[in-house]
Amino acid sequence: MAGHLIRRLHQQSTQTFQAGMQAIGVDMTSVQFAALDAIVQQPGIDQASLAATISFDRATIGGVVDRLEAKGLVQRLVSPDDRRARLLHATPAGLAQLAAVRPTVEALQAQILAPLTDAEQAAFAALARKALGLD
Repeated sequence: MAGHLIRRLHQQSTQTFQAGMQAIGVDMTSVQFAALDAIVQQPGIDQASLAATISFDRATIGGVVDRLEAKGLVQRLVSPDDRRARLLHATPAGLAQLAAVRPTVEALQAQILAPLTDAEQAAFAALARKALGLD
């Protein structure tokens, strides 16, 4: 069943990511990486938009941001337009950590699909994007 295979591949991907981060001594999950990367690419993004950007649950994105903030990688600033809203910005430490881990994360992507040929990896990526409605 496709759903079972997708779940297994997700588990394998998560384990590979965690092992890669542990190998370089970094405490960061794949969701935290995705969130930090999105914040760096969209400075001042709010939490709801961040959740949509990384396709993560709005109800639990706050916990992800809490952990990034506790690690000193992200700061929340009050929006000048809506004092209830908090805008997210990477700190200098967050920028440095993202730059430091990016080469490992990129290498891990190849490791996740290593059993596939280059052509199969490209086909897999194209089909996954199509299944997700991204193409």
